[in-house]
Amino acid sequence: MKNSKILFYGLINSFGVLIYVSLVVTIMQNGQRLFGPTPGILGAMAILLLFVVSAAITGLLVFGRPIYFYLNGLKSESIKLLFYTLGWLILETLIIFIALFLMK
Repeated sequence: MKNSKILFYGLINSFGVLIYVSLVVTIMQNGQRLFGPTPGILGAMAILLLFVVSAAITGLLVFGRPIYFYLNGLKSESIKLLFYTLGWLILETLIIFIALFLMK
């Protein structure tokens, strides 16, 4: 498989994580407005369940295709894809931190 295709898959995976995190943050910032005041135990359960679901979804986005590649004999491609995805995520994180710094 071409290196550019693996790089593109990494970019797509990292954008998937970025979009998902953006949606979760939007829900969390507007939770009071969307759901009203939450009762103690139900609110805590909702947050913990959201955390578990988020870990599963982002884990699938980051590790899903590399595991698929690895199990199908594309071992070097799976390692490259994992590191490309992580590299894109680091770059996206740095861009957000720079934007936050410039906005202060």
